[in-house]
Amino acid sequence: MEKIGIIDLGSNSARLVIVEMFGDGHFMVVDELKESVRLGQDMDRDGFLKPQRVAETIRTLKMFRRLCDASGVVRIIAVATAAVRRAKNQRSFLDEIQATCGIRVDVLSEEEEATLVYRGVINSMDIPKGIILEIGGGSTKIIYYNRRSILNYITLPFGAVTLTDLFSDDGVSPVEQTDKIEEFFLEQFKKIEWLQNVDHDAQMIGVGGSFRNLYKINRIVRKYPLNVVHNYQFTTEDFRSVYEMVRVLDVEKRKRIRGLSPERADIMPAALAIIKAFTDYLSIDGFTVSGSGLREGIMFNTAIPMTVERPISDVLSYSLSTLVRYYGCNERHVENVVHLSIQLFKQLRVLHKFPRAYLKVLKIAASLHDCGLRVRYYNHQKHSRYMILNSSIYGATHREIVLAAFVAGCHRKEDLAPADWNRYKDIVSDEDLEVVRKLGVLLRIAESLDRSGMGMVKGVNCDVLGDSVIMKTELAGDAALEIKQAMNAGGEFKRAFRKNLDIL
Repeated sequence: MEKIGIIDLGSNSARLVIVEMFGDGHFMVVDELKESVRLGQDMDRDGFLKPQRVAETIRTLKMFRRLCDASGVVRIIAVATAAVRRAKNQRSFLDEIQATCGIRVDVLSEEEEATLVYRGVINSMDIPKGIILEIGGGSTKIIYYNRRSILNYITLPFGAVTLTDLFSDDGVSPVEQTDKIEEFFLEQFKKIEWLQNVDHDAQMIGVGGSFRNLYKINRIVRKYPLNVVHNYQFTTEDFRSVYEMVRVLDVEKRKRIRGLSPERADIMPAALAIIKAFTDYLSIDGFTVSGSGLREGIMFNTAIPMTVERPISDVLSYSLSTLVRYYGCNERHVENVVHLSIQLFKQLRVLHKFPRAYLKVLKIAASLHDCGLRVRYYNHQKHSRYMILNSSIYGATHREIVLAAFVAGCHRKEDLAPADWNRYKDIVSDEDLEVVRKLGVLLRIAESLDRSGMGMVKGVNCDVLGDSVIMKTELAGDAALEIKQAMNAGGEFKRAFRKNLDIL
């Protein structure tokens, strides 16, 4: 294992993430530090990075360097984006960073930046056709892709910081300022010929700090129970509600909005105005927030070099494999339980009648059912449920994550306390309780059939005969322990499926 540091020097903020590389293409963020440096502020006047902004950035990068050294980071990858890319004093700024911090910063071209944002999204989301809107401090990127290939992209030289500077006027109200930014951006969008031909079924994906803050605000307003930004679904109605709340307030009042970072309070209306203009122009009725972007694109390229050529083919399986390693689960046992769970799901479809899509829920639950052992053995199924609910699982919707968490929580016994379930009533329905109960029983049987973790039960063949299910096991050795444990689920099986269970 090794640790690398990734520094993203943007027009609004500088961010360091420390990433632990497991080998075999898997990684996990283990630390993060962010500072608002406003490097792009006031640049539009003469194209130079201002001395105060440069000094603040150098101070921040020295702090980043100290944390990297203290954390055992073996390599630092540092990149800069729009503000540094356009700066007339770019060379002297980069030389000063190298001399005072010992960090070499690569300035990304517009194409490199757009490609890294795309790779962060495509390797972490199961959205086959999308249009990405990434709002930075000094630029706005639009990336249109289909079938895991970029079709078109453009970088507009205006971001939340530069627009706030450009449209700041003491005699204009906050609402009038955002109206002007909307009008300005609508005109910019009209000049992009290919944007007019984007397919209506392309899903909009929001990337960047403004979208993450938007999620935090809306989560508090809605009392949304899941604290996972990645794959959060926004309706246009919810977005506009937040937009109207934010843009009528002055800066000091905005700083008191729960969920909104005080350092972003002055530039947030400009960012939201861009989103408003974009959703209006393309008649978009909802969008998904991505927690992955440029930095994750660098992580994927570093950990899995083949993603430079082509994206990960199975985002969910890759994500689950990463979490299995990170949580220290028994990989052989996990593989066996997933295999047996899938067999049970397919062979008992005549009883549960669930569509194939629910296999994804069962696969997540089976893969991570034992992750709670990292907390302690006793009641580890409850700890597993909590950990799944708080893991950013790539390739899964929030609903699928919640269902999988509760299924995993039933792998030793049915554990569906109403208070726990009702917390997530905005994501799942009462009808989903039947899904959890039935998939939970299947997972319990599958886990029991590999109780020793030795793969003694290689497979099962199920026959539904009258009021019974006859489950014939394919054995690789003595499986008395496994069969006895699985039969303990007979009562729950009968309550769920109204059939007796016999395991041979």
